[in-house]
Amino acid sequence: MQIPLQLTFRNIEASERLELYVRERAAKLDNFCKTIISCRVVLEAPHKHKHKGCLYHASIEVTLPKETITVNREPDLHQAHQDLQVVVRDTFDAVQRQLRNRVSRQKGQVKRHGTVPLGTISVLFPEEDYGRILGADGADIYFHRNSVMNMAFDKLKVGMEVHYSEEQGDAGPQASWVRVVDKHQSAE
Repeated sequence: MQIPLQLTFRNIEASERLELYVRERAAKLDNFCKTIISCRVVLEAPHKHKHKGCLYHASIEVTLPKETITVNREPDLHQAHQDLQVVVRDTFDAVQRQLRNRVSRQKGQVKRHGTVPLGTISVLFPEEDYGRILGADGADIYFHRNSVMNMAFDKLKVGMEVHYSEEQGDAGPQASWVRVVDKHQSAE
């Protein structure tokens, strides 16, 4: 961190143990993401309820070069927030998740959904419970009756367009599932 941790206690007596815990968690954030400019932590007991006990509130603001991550943990939403250390833990965990997502985006590790292959049914063998798909790339893919998802196998016709998931089988490429593209066909 370029700017030292700022820790504020409101309506709470500062404790050495809690301050050490907050500093340890902030240091873990700094080790996880080296671009953190500053980290501000505010811990408070906004209200003292006679029947509910003391519910704590925590707020963490982490400043990065191009954005600020702010996480608040409200006491009325979390009954576990009668323990200040639990509040601090939950809030730092939420900040760490947001930082992890940000670092993953920067590294290009965000999960991208690929396109589902499109093909046409090239041949059917209903008496033997299988057929073949001609993939858009020219691949010949085997599929079994049980892999057809949105239509009865007996209603399939040669030439129908299908989406499929390809995997390597014992005898070559096969479809683990097949879904007919034309929704106007009669479904089972």
